[in-house]
Amino acid sequence: MHYVSTREGKAAFSAAQAIVRGISEEGGLFVPAFFPHMGLDEIGAMVQKSYQERACVILGKFLTDFSAEQIRKMVEAAYGSGFDAPEVVPVREIDKGRAVAELWHGPTLAFKDMALQLLPHLMTASAAQVGERREIVILAATSGDTGKAALEGFADVKGTQCVVFYPKEGVSQAQRLQMVTQEGKNTHVIAVRGNFDDAQAGVKRIFGDPEARDWMNQQGKVFSSANSINWGRLAPQLVYYFSAYVDQVRQGRIELGDELNFVVPTGNFGNILAAVYARNMGLPIGRLICASNRNRVLADFLKDGVYDARRAFYQTTSPSMDILISSNLERMLFEISGREVAQVNEWMESLRTKGRYEVSGQALDALKALIWGGWAGDQAVSETISQTWKRWGYLTDPHTAVALNVHRQYVEATGDERQAVIMSTASPFKFGKTVLEAIEGGVQAQDDFECCRFLSQKTGWVLPKAIAELPGKPVRHRAECEPGDMMDAVKRAMEE
Repeated sequence: MHYVSTREGKAAFSAAQAIVRGISEEGGLFVPAFFPHMGLDEIGAMVQKSYQERACVILGKFLTDFSAEQIRKMVEAAYGSGFDAPEVVPVREIDKGRAVAELWHGPTLAFKDMALQLLPHLMTASAAQVGERREIVILAATSGDTGKAALEGFADVKGTQCVVFYPKEGVSQAQRLQMVTQEGKNTHVIAVRGNFDDAQAGVKRIFGDPEARDWMNQQGKVFSSANSINWGRLAPQLVYYFSAYVDQVRQGRIELGDELNFVVPTGNFGNILAAVYARNMGLPIGRLICASNRNRVLADFLKDGVYDARRAFYQTTSPSMDILISSNLERMLFEISGREVAQVNEWMESLRTKGRYEVSGQALDALKALIWGGWAGDQAVSETISQTWKRWGYLTDPHTAVALNVHRQYVEATGDERQAVIMSTASPFKFGKTVLEAIEGGVQAQDDFECCRFLSQKTGWVLPKAIAELPGKPVRHRAECEPGDMMDAVKRAMEE
């Protein structure tokens, strides 16, 4: 399997090269040269397999640089004792016709663990494969969860450094503490005085800056990415769509071959893009429902084909989705344009210079046929958390609540009542105050952790150890910077 860039399209790279580089030199994202097809017999054969075995099957289609034994060892190291559920991704029925795939049973209690527990193994193996002897500096921007998952995955991994930027006022108390208390001699956490889009744009500027690359090379270092722009982040996410599907078959919710709808809360589009890729491989997916919060740039785009980032930015109760520039949408544009590199470059240049672009005609029709977009504001999210608990005794974080609310909107608008799986992206205890206020009302406590303790007592849900221990951990990372000074902040981190 080879990979091409969304902005160049011809040069072929191996999986190892794509993973080490993270992003192409001209700023494009690496995509598979083709999508290997899986028939129903091959998909059905996974029904009785473990999550780890399913991962080996799917990843083996794309990571052809590595032997089956290498992939098996990496997968077993990634999805082992760090996950508190034997299924890795449990799929639980909460209502007739609706199930929830819990993607948050890893060490940082968020779906980013599904990829970032594996990426360090992929990165080090890929570096060895391509003969990269320089120290790899993982650079990541986070809206809350990627940062901690990357730090946890790369902490003290030989031959790497991990630098994470997060919006100073744009993450929850638990998310911030998870990052700033991170141990590991090679970890660096820097607060950006701006929003997530500022942090993400800054990371992209660094990747595209020849002077930054030259400086790093002089230091014996090279940049790579832990964001979902890196193929090594995206590929593992395909696995949980296949896994959720065959679990629905195993549980008798659908028959093998039946189409299954997936509802995905997403801001950067990577999570739902993995579902698109799974469908391209032959997974029987009906409709994908893209769920946005008040920062509804994706929902608006899916309605009229106009992507306009020139709008107000809102801080919401679902902060991991507070994003206006959805990086992975570029990969989707590459597909719906028929892989026309010139068209993708035109759209991306328009976004860079004008803050907007427009998709129309067959490309927009193809997009609408596959993905339905909707959004939910904070009040609707709070009501959904409350109703989900009262009706079904199920506790949900605000991002998953966005998805549940948007799915209800979708069914009402379309009448499509096919079995649906909601992708649950975080533990409710990562947003304890928001969840407690929704189900209890009139909460006076200002501290997230006090709310988490009360939430556990009230619901009987066990407070995760990773949250319970956070308040007592020492803060190790206090660095801050302006969005325009992020490379200088990297240099200071490398000199520590």
